[in-house]
Amino acid sequence: MSVDSALAAPAELAGALTGPLTPVHPADHLPGWWRSAVIYQVYPRSFRDLNGDGIGDLAGITAELPKLADLDIDAVWLSPFYRSPQRDAGYDVSDYCDVDPLFGTLADFDAMIAEATRLGLRMIVDLVPNHCSDQHTAFQAALAAPAGSPERDMFIFRDGRGQYGEEPPNNWESHFGGPAWTRIAEPDGTPGQWYLHLFDTSQPDFNWDNDAVHEEFEQVLRFWLDRGVSGFRVDVAHALVKAPGLPEWGGRADGNSCDGYPGHDAPMFGQPALHDIYRKWRRILAEYGPDRILCAEANVDPLPRLADWVRPDEMHQAFNFPYLHAGLDVHRMRGVITESLTALDSVGAPSTWVLSNHDVVRHATRFGYDGHAPRDGDGIGTFDPQPDEALGRSRAAAASMFMLGLPGGAYLYQGEELGLPDGIDIPDNQRQDPTFGRTGGERLGRDGCRVPLPWRAAELHAGFGDGAAPWLPQPASFTELARDAQAASPSSHLNLYRRMLAARRELGLGRGSLAWAEDWCTDTCLAYLNGTTLVLLNAGHDAVELPAGRMLLRSSQDSAGDGPESSDPAGPGHRLGSGETVWLEIYIEDAES
Repeated sequence: MSVDSALAAPAELAGALTGPLTPVHPADHLPGWWRSAVIYQVYPRSFRDLNGDGIGDLAGITAELPKLADLDIDAVWLSPFYRSPQRDAGYDVSDYCDVDPLFGTLADFDAMIAEATRLGLRMIVDLVPNHCSDQHTAFQAALAAPAGSPERDMFIFRDGRGQYGEEPPNNWESHFGGPAWTRIAEPDGTPGQWYLHLFDTSQPDFNWDNDAVHEEFEQVLRFWLDRGVSGFRVDVAHALVKAPGLPEWGGRADGNSCDGYPGHDAPMFGQPALHDIYRKWRRILAEYGPDRILCAEANVDPLPRLADWVRPDEMHQAFNFPYLHAGLDVHRMRGVITESLTALDSVGAPSTWVLSNHDVVRHATRFGYDGHAPRDGDGIGTFDPQPDEALGRSRAAAASMFMLGLPGGAYLYQGEELGLPDGIDIPDNQRQDPTFGRTGGERLGRDGCRVPLPWRAAELHAGFGDGAAPWLPQPASFTELARDAQAASPSSHLNLYRRMLAARRELGLGRGSLAWAEDWCTDTCLAYLNGTTLVLLNAGHDAVELPAGRMLLRSSQDSAGDGPESSDPAGPGHRLGSGETVWLEIYIEDAES
């Protein structure tokens, strides 16, 4: 039974919602495809290997784009594919206007854009403007030039402290562990200045106080817009500009708040001059039409500051990391959702929602624990407590269904539609995240969520590629979770995602409203009304009785069926199990309640 047929059913089969509602967000009628878009993140080196070298490539993405179109998504976000030494999986860029041979050629990129266009998919690419590779020609020129030169001024070079300049210029720490400064040898071989790198030593930060840096990246934007991209996801968009004088910072390296150090005071993040950069970029995008977008990876604290990034003349979207980190804590989830929608509505911007990406433990693994996952966000190893994979997938389905009912945009990470877990059994000598090396293995890093995808169960490497072994080992469970195996099973995670995404579009949930259904918001349950769709999550251990209404979708895979689940009404006698989400069609009995 389709969603359309469910909505057309006789009114007497619909239910009534009689409890109080707390309105938070009105329906969205503003123009812009991105306001309700579902955008799918592709991590190129792990998506599909067509040339058999063990690493994914652009041709592999092009070959499998029809599978993504079948999901009923709106756009693909492509993680870095530029020329790079690959010290940080491509986030160390040596040439922003070329494709790394590891992934193919510019001709391969153009073919991928053409296929995406044919399928009705937009393509958004990663932009990494905070830092480049130490192999970039501009940084090599800076190393060869003297202190105070225009070449050095493209980056953040400073003299060291101490009698001989042997101490770093300040106490800032790298995100990947250790100091955020590295000392160079001058061209004559003597110890010289230090350069700033908020990430790996091989990733020097640009100096955004220099107009030449602005001009360089404006040219980069135009290069890819001319090739047909629909926009840019801007990596660490909050970090480009640093506070004058580079003052000391005793707080967290990532700028999140901690005792005595509120995040908004971090001198390396969220500086006011950033917003002028993005206003200029937005004007450049507008030259190419009204449908090109900017999305900020902006880790700002507290959450209401996120609105500063998506004012009408700046970014179109910003990632909502507080939602990702809320887990299944219903009180925390409610607070983040309310605060997000309220703050972003104040500037006329949509919220975005996300549960997984290339930097965090996959939510199918995180939710396989009662309580927090060990090393949450920093990899899980064989010596850590192990997750319950079946429990994790079940809860992940419920969390995804709850998220996809929310108004606004949604981001999916490749493989989450298959319910993939993190790769845990990765030998130390195969780990490639620089975090692992810089911390001596204390932090495992992000390799586990980047394991190559399984496409075809019966093929070599589960269909990822038919040549060399994948660059990271795939878990044994990937064979049974392969896309072709799940496509053949009506109750699979993949087919549940297909139903959720189709229903989300047909019901107009991305453009919808949100009001909390107070009678169903408890210490273990969370429920909201979006239009006439009630979305109810049971995060507790005990089953709960459902309100009256027509069942549209249920996250439990063993009862998923081929479409919306039943024309029978829910209500007394119908219960929602532990770790499940349901979408119900209802009507409001008393609009004044």
